[in-house]
Amino acid sequence: MTTPFHYEPGAATGPVPPPECPAHGLGIGPGGLRRFYGPEAERDPAGLYDKLRAEHGTVAPILLHGDVPAWLVLGHSENLHMTRTPSQFSRDSRRWRALQDGSVAPDHPLAPIFTWQPVCVFADGDTHERLRGAVTDSMARIDHRGVRRHINRFSNRLVNDFCQEGRVDLVSQFAEQLPMMVMCAILGMPEEYNDRMVQAARDMTRGTATAVASNAYVVAALSRLVQRRRTEPASDFATWLVEHPAGMTDTEVTEHLRLILIAAYEATANLIANVLRMVLTDPRFRARLSGGHMTVPEAVEQTLWDEPPFTAVFGRWAVGDTELGGQRIREGDALIVGIAPANTDPVVRPDLTANMEGNRAHLAFSGGPHECPGQDIGRAIADVGVDALLMRLPDLELAVDESELKWIGNIMSRHLVELPADFAARPPQDDDEPPSTGRRNPAREDWEVQSPVPHTPPMGVRNPAPSPAPAGAVQGGGVQTETAPDSTAAGQSAAGRIPRQRRPAAPTRLWRAVTRWWSGY
Repeated sequence: MTTPFHYEPGAATGPVPPPECPAHGLGIGPGGLRRFYGPEAERDPAGLYDKLRAEHGTVAPILLHGDVPAWLVLGHSENLHMTRTPSQFSRDSRRWRALQDGSVAPDHPLAPIFTWQPVCVFADGDTHERLRGAVTDSMARIDHRGVRRHINRFSNRLVNDFCQEGRVDLVSQFAEQLPMMVMCAILGMPEEYNDRMVQAARDMTRGTATAVASNAYVVAALSRLVQRRRTEPASDFATWLVEHPAGMTDTEVTEHLRLILIAAYEATANLIANVLRMVLTDPRFRARLSGGHMTVPEAVEQTLWDEPPFTAVFGRWAVGDTELGGQRIREGDALIVGIAPANTDPVVRPDLTANMEGNRAHLAFSGGPHECPGQDIGRAIADVGVDALLMRLPDLELAVDESELKWIGNIMSRHLVELPADFAARPPQDDDEPPSTGRRNPAREDWEVQSPVPHTPPMGVRNPAPSPAPAGAVQGGGVQTETAPDSTAAGQSAAGRIPRQRRPAAPTRLWRAVTRWWSGY
């Protein structure tokens, strides 16, 4: 057992440098410890995990903003033990020794994340059960079929905003918008949905100089909602929390709504962007999805392994002196649940290219008594939203080289800045209609997107005769495509990118009819 923290944080480092300070560019801090923030950590988090694993094993010492020490748990089994053992690793941030000795100031960039609030995620034992019970009971009252109809309607509305342009940034115009639209409707505050709310939700978890102000904006909106629901109850999540037998105070209700809104928003926005990036950049992933070998929910689950929406969760605090992963953990030490490194732990995933469909052992939603209670809502937003988008725009193609994509990272997540895509422009459709490709049959159709690949003849066949193309089809990029009957001059240039739609076999059609009913189409 070792302890690498040989210095008192704050004594030598002074106040927290601003996020733009050049000092953040140095990946190594006091005591030779690696910083878990700054350009190096944001640029290559997977590389940082590998270095930490090689140097320290499954539990590694790291530095947070202001060079405050903490532990990053990298191992899958170690993370499970930590999240499942609240008697050793508490969620009560008031136990943090750095807070008690003044090393961490109230205006620390990560304050919106770790500052104790009267919510279930900062509680253990009976208090946790009372507060979490109110949340889970209220979640159980959500009409999931109705939510899926909302998701479909909002997805159509977003696509209508850009479908005539022929180009879209799938991050800012879809992935960042859809979760906030849905969550505001679920909570009971659709009038609060706007760009400022979206920006504030993103900013709160980045550890920026404006994170505290963004947090205040969100809390103010939620406080107004709680006060309104005390006198004007409605059929929404805020009302259910207000009226729950747990007898939550206004502050408790507000903070739980904040927790649910931000956690669900950040996770789902990242998840949608990650799934769409995989569709547009990974030919094997794309071919399996479009060829019917993988459903959208299965694609979402695979992404939860490979690109979890939250890369880490801060944090847990040691109740007493203990040991984890061969490291000596002192009472009051802070620990970070390493979701992304746990999902790539060589012990559970020796082959990172292996198919993980049907395996939900990932830690994308954490684990133990604090496992995310709203994960099914997040999955539904991603499943229905991605499916609706691809049904409307089956010919989406990445508009830039993959190497040009950029990410913004922080200790909790890593998300795409932009995901520009091209497609053939098409007219809007009614928000309440099932998504369609715009062909003559308005019924919901199966979409197919394929990366252009050169045709390779079977071994032993030198010059095979080309297969006859169906009527109305054109050949392009090795993919047979249909020409839209009413192609315009602008649309004709993109017609060769619209993939041919496959008609599934009868059992598949029956199963998809059942899923359409369940999805609310």
